[in-house]
Amino acid sequence: MERRVAGTVAVALVLLAAAAAATASPAEGFQPLSKIAVHRTTIEMQPSASVRAKTLLLGEQGEDTEWVTVKYGWTKPSADDWIAVFSPADFNSGTCPNPRRYPGEPLLCTAPIKYQYANYSANYIYWGKGSIRFRLINQRYDFAFALFTGSLENPKLIAVSKPISFKDPKAPVFPRLAQGKSHDEMAVTWTSGYDISEAYPFVEWGAVGGGSGQLARTPAGTLTFNRGSMCGEPARTIGWRDPGFIHTAFMRDLWPNKEYYYKIGHELQDGSIVWGKPYTFRAPPSPGQNSPQRVIVFGDMGKAERDGSNEFANYQPGSLNTTDTLVKDLDNYDIVFHIGDLPSANGYISQWDQFTAQVEPISAKKPYMIASGNHERDWPNTGGFFNVKDSGGECGVPAETMYYYPAENRANFWYKVDYGMFRFCIADSEHDWREGTEQYKFIEQCLATVDRKHQPWLIFAAHRVLGYSSNDWYAMEGSFEEPEGRESLQKLWQKYRVDIAFFGHVHNYERTCPVYQGQCMTNEKSSLLRDDERHHLRGGRRRRQPPVELHDGNPQVEHLPRPRLWVCEAHGVQPLVALVRVQEEQRRQGVRLLHHRQGLPGCAQLRARQLLPDHACHLVIINHCPLQLMSPIR
Repeated sequence: MERRVAGTVAVALVLLAAAAAATASPAEGFQPLSKIAVHRTTIEMQPSASVRAKTLLLGEQGEDTEWVTVKYGWTKPSADDWIAVFSPADFNSGTCPNPRRYPGEPLLCTAPIKYQYANYSANYIYWGKGSIRFRLINQRYDFAFALFTGSLENPKLIAVSKPISFKDPKAPVFPRLAQGKSHDEMAVTWTSGYDISEAYPFVEWGAVGGGSGQLARTPAGTLTFNRGSMCGEPARTIGWRDPGFIHTAFMRDLWPNKEYYYKIGHELQDGSIVWGKPYTFRAPPSPGQNSPQRVIVFGDMGKAERDGSNEFANYQPGSLNTTDTLVKDLDNYDIVFHIGDLPSANGYISQWDQFTAQVEPISAKKPYMIASGNHERDWPNTGGFFNVKDSGGECGVPAETMYYYPAENRANFWYKVDYGMFRFCIADSEHDWREGTEQYKFIEQCLATVDRKHQPWLIFAAHRVLGYSSNDWYAMEGSFEEPEGRESLQKLWQKYRVDIAFFGHVHNYERTCPVYQGQCMTNEKSSLLRDDERHHLRGGRRRRQPPVELHDGNPQVEHLPRPRLWVCEAHGVQPLVALVRVQEEQRRQGVRLLHHRQGLPGCAQLRARQLLPDHACHLVIINHCPLQLMSPIR
């Protein structure tokens, strides 16, 4: 089948392998809050110990994030002393699902939302006094700071501060956009403290420049979940925290590529309105639209704290680097796919709020599409494919509720997205994908129904490696894949000529030649053309110049084996490709991404831009059999 498209479309795809490599730290893979032995906590309040916040009221000007200075001290300082942030502020055993009745039962039944060591403050060990700063987000409840001694393994509570709170703790916060089930529909999801019985949730929206008289208000649906929805601990026990109410509204009949304004809000029973912040977004292109379409794909980013909290555990230190650089480069891409392992909260529900706040500068302006990973879904005997405890008892509930994705059934985390020249088929590697299953039928239907004349780029993505990987645990198994990963799916990839396959889960960057049934289908190390297309396109020009070069400007970038990639046009589309491998560092990595510079004669020329100062990889575009790219985190 010949696939040709008139005109030239600049296609920029970037894969971020987001998170430190598995060898970066011995603590990698452990949720920092899980290191606190909450069940061993004793309460030994000391009159010579104190902790207090410098301010008691936050968000007086409508802010949803505030920095708080905390002062503390006591007469027997130790390097094991630490400050925890609890929310709600009342965190004693009286708040437990089954209040303490017998000696020896835990005195605390909830983990803090974050912590820092007291000796982060200079000279605390010598003077017994310190001061550190915490960054708090509006999480619907008040906060208290607690001073502990005895390390994380044997916590002894010796002082508690007065509660502090945001002025409007129920305010709508942290919107996240997602493309709807059709290209002219955008969903916006947000979190608040308002039940539907208290206030009416809606989004006000309209075309930029259309005037206030052309603004529409669309009602939002409301969801939440409770402790009983969790499948195990810690999500059902010390990791539980009320998630608030999750609202989703749809903005429909959008004009392709048009700029729109929106603002979330809640109308109270007295008629007054509590507003969120105003934002703008650009509507998606129509299927087959000939325009620049720039896509970001990454997995396993996790979350981190800007105030340095939990940093001793070194869980996801590079997460902020990736986030910040994507925020800085916000104008240079159009849609984001985060293919699994979002915050890796592992059953500590407070971390979902922290994650939505971290990515809000991105998700409030760009469609933020997600996939299910092992740290979202996996729990024994809950219908998943893997009977492991990677989700910490969440069993997919927070991910399914906190984010919208255009699936026909929200419990089935698979869906398709038509975005201009692209058809994305997003699979759920945590549910059975084998031939004969419901998901297999969806995947085939998604691949089979695309009009390749108008949407030449067919993309498959999932979290776990359902293709090929040389990662150590796959190599030891001898399978180089998830068990039975490609046996069913490679037939579909080959039959429907999938262009690219993206995977996460493995904390390294890998790419393969076009592969089918264990055999490399080409001698070239990188290719964008099938054999039949290559002959046709080469006939049009006597000489093909490379549109991509790798640059030596950044010493943190290590080239792949070929210093220059000779890339021809495919489907009449001039793609942009940059293949790099990033040397791992414990705190920061760097890469130079090559961007398209339009308006120049001949082949596309590129300029280097510092874009993704984090993690293990960055690249994309191949044709025929899937290219497999792995992002870091298991």
